[in-house]
Amino acid sequence: MFNTILAAYDGSNGAWAALEKAAELALLTDAEIVVLTVYRHHSMLEASLSMMRGGGEPNRNLDDVMRKVSRDAAEEAKARATERGVRRVSAFIKSGPSARTIVTFAAEKQCDLIVLGSRGLGSSEGYMLGSVSHKVTSLTDIPVLVI
Repeated sequence: MFNTILAAYDGSNGAWAALEKAAELALLTDAEIVVLTVYRHHSMLEASLSMMRGGGEPNRNLDDVMRKVSRDAAEEAKARATERGVRRVSAFIKSGPSARTIVTFAAEKQCDLIVLGSRGLGSSEGYMLGSVSHKVTSLTDIPVLVI
């Protein structure tokens, strides 16, 4: 049925529910789960504004912080899937526009299914431009399961 399932994960409750469903399907079909966490690249202007707020390490680049948070989320998802009995799990992080990055990565990894939450940790931009899950369904021919 499924050989490779992409689970988009951002640490949100919706992503956690999607990961649980992906793990359930992987156990039923002996599929591999490929976890993907996507973070958005920040411009130098956004980075300089975030440094003005203070409270963080002054010499840390905002992209480095986002990369670390994403890496931690991906590793958390991998551990959670493994705890649920999934034998083959890998985790990746990518930078870019969420929906397009998910779709491109799923195609590169030859995934037969994309599983993601209906709402994640996205910005208010999602309310105006549409949710990531909606965009993913419109950009791919790969079956998408929205939880």
